[in-house]
Amino acid sequence: MLRKAVWAGLLAAGLPGLSLACATCGCTLSSDAAMGYSSLAGWQVNLEYSFINQSQLRSGTHTATPEQVVDNPSNPSLGGGEIEKKTINRYLTASVIYRPNARWNLDLLVPYVDRTHSTYGQQQSPYDVSEVDPSQVSNADVSGLGDIKFISSFQGLLPTHNLGVQLGLKLPTGAYGGPNAAGTGNVGHPVYFGSAGSSAGNQLDTSLQAGTGSTDVIVGAYYYQPVSQNFDAFVNGQFQAAVRHALYQPGENYRPGNTATLSAGLRYEENPAFIPQLQINFSDKSADQGALADTTDTAGKVAYLSPGFTARLQNQLHVYGFVQLPVFSDLSGYQLFPRWTATAGLSYAF
Repeated sequence: MLRKAVWAGLLAAGLPGLSLACATCGCTLSSDAAMGYSSLAGWQVNLEYSFINQSQLRSGTHTATPEQVVDNPSNPSLGGGEIEKKTINRYLTASVIYRPNARWNLDLLVPYVDRTHSTYGQQQSPYDVSEVDPSQVSNADVSGLGDIKFISSFQGLLPTHNLGVQLGLKLPTGAYGGPNAAGTGNVGHPVYFGSAGSSAGNQLDTSLQAGTGSTDVIVGAYYYQPVSQNFDAFVNGQFQAAVRHALYQPGENYRPGNTATLSAGLRYEENPAFIPQLQINFSDKSADQGALADTTDTAGKVAYLSPGFTARLQNQLHVYGFVQLPVFSDLSGYQLFPRWTATAGLSYAF
């Protein structure tokens, strides 16, 4: 099963605690901007939940059908294609932020991944309607610690401390793996499909495991500025690339694609107790590489319009919520894509 549901990941400027190999399974929301950037010294603890239901099959900029997947496969050498049904992603990310002074910001993000993936499996051409019969469906469940991130930010370039640069690492703390080169077992600790359907007993795609097995470098920058009496604006970007990967042996190697994200938005701050916001989030991901990668179905560009709010519950305790609505997607091969995503979080500063 080397076909994968793209982007249940990304977290670059979005959910900074996630690091996923697919191109549309990830939230691109800028959580830092949702709470408002700060130069105040102290501690901050966040707890964030994101829900992403990838239920729409797409290719390029349009929807796709199972018949297209099988009769016009992204990898013709396979003689058909995998008809994916749905991927539901639930991410719970805890983060601890420490600002020793106005110049530095240190952020540790620990994600928990809960994912359900269902597929009709690899089907051979020509397409027949029996290939999407319910009896063909196989399901796999992934749950556990994801890949932890540590990101440091320096915002001492300007006296106003509203321009920051970032450097961070993503660590291979989540379970990862796939079949070995001989086809007799596995490498790492992959999750398997259940006992039903056309993929019964097979290993889940390497890209859909809780972790990627890679150590990634993260670089980024952000800028925020009041633009009127009641409006603040921000722009931020991040780039993430794997520099070391645990799955490196010939025939059983895997490297997740590079990811670049860019977000911009406005916050309406007339009433500090309730702040409506609007973000635009863009992400560009290159294809995964290696024998265990789905190289034809993991790259893509996506953009979301993300309305939301931040509300003060008491003193230093805040809640925020956003809905992401896709406005553009250009996906390589065939990928599962969400019609919407949702994120909610709590933040406490002290």
